[in-house]
Amino acid sequence: MSKVKVTQVRSIIDRPKRQKDTMFALGLRKMNQTVEHNPTPQILGMIKKVSHLVKVEGM
Repeated sequence: MSKVKVTQVRSIIDRPKRQKDTMFALGLRKMNQTVEHNPTPQILGMIKKVSHLVKVEGM
């Protein structure tokens, strides 16, 4: 199974708590930090909810 790279490109300052919690659940804590995940339906749903804050590679 291929991996999906998710990079935080926008700040979570002044974002709703739900979006902040989603970013932390994805493992993103700092700007320009990149994490890799398996593309499960749960992960893809979280990425979709914060798509305006992240850059996704490998999809």
